[in-house]
Amino acid sequence: MSASGGTKAIVAALAANLAIAVAKFVAFLFSGSSSMLAESVHSLADSGNQGLLLLGGKRAQREATPQHPFGYGRERYIYAFLVSIVLFSVGGMFAIYEGYEKIKHPHAIEAWYWPVGVLVFAIIAEAFSFRTAIKESNQIRGGLSWTEFVRRAKAPELPVVLLEDLGALVGLVLALCGVSLALVTGDGLWDGIGTLCIGILLIVIALVLAAETKSLLLGESAGTDQVKQIEEAVVDGVTVTRLIHMRTLHLGPEELLVAAKIAVRHDETATEVATAINAAEDRIRAAVPIARVIYLEPDVYSESAAASGTDPAKSPGGPGH
Repeated sequence: MSASGGTKAIVAALAANLAIAVAKFVAFLFSGSSSMLAESVHSLADSGNQGLLLLGGKRAQREATPQHPFGYGRERYIYAFLVSIVLFSVGGMFAIYEGYEKIKHPHAIEAWYWPVGVLVFAIIAEAFSFRTAIKESNQIRGGLSWTEFVRRAKAPELPVVLLEDLGALVGLVLALCGVSLALVTGDGLWDGIGTLCIGILLIVIALVLAAETKSLLLGESAGTDQVKQIEEAVVDGVTVTRLIHMRTLHLGPEELLVAAKIAVRHDETATEVATAINAAEDRIRAAVPIARVIYLEPDVYSESAAASGTDPAKSPGGPGH
């Protein structure tokens, strides 16, 4: 996985979640707090999610085969989508079930210092993991807002880790509030309400992740800046006179397919056209290094015919030809 895949952030989150999961479960055994049980399952699910992201990054590095000629880059999207399913089913639904049971059958929290101490420790550990994810994201985020970054990022790992860590921090605060209110009032109902809120939070985050990774799985085009760079690189004004139309598609986070129809002069020889196409491909790769699969189709563009046609797609050299 490349640096943009956020391996450092994933490993930091995995280490934090494993330690937190163990601590939370121990606290649950001593205190009987449903919030702690829900949070321990949440941290365990998050640990599995980080494992899935690492596995997806490893499998995506496999070489292309005749059966998969464009490689396995999209496996990173598939495993990121699996993360949203795990977060929804294991984390969110379990927390809602546990919260419902605790509200229906509330009981007092025992050995209060265990859940409170573990929650404070977990908040510190998750804050460290979240800080690492933010630091890694800032290296590639540019001028995008955080919302835009999550929605536009082509590498799924960092948005997944960011949302997971954010959800974990908010969930820990909810758990701490639920436990604290249960201790102050002596009513275990608050512990159940806190658990229920954690479940709802996890489901919302899972749905956001599912929507974003679904878009990546369906296939997204290059970013606006990259499209502009490719358009400027294609035309040399000598042999390639204009770009008629173009389509781009991410085969993976760091691999872009570019297919375009370009206009060449009508009196150029086949050798000259082939040389111009090779030169255009070199310019595209220099401008956008992740453009690794490029198909350029030469055509003779007739501006007058295109202008006079009722349907530009049917004009000589138009998108439909």
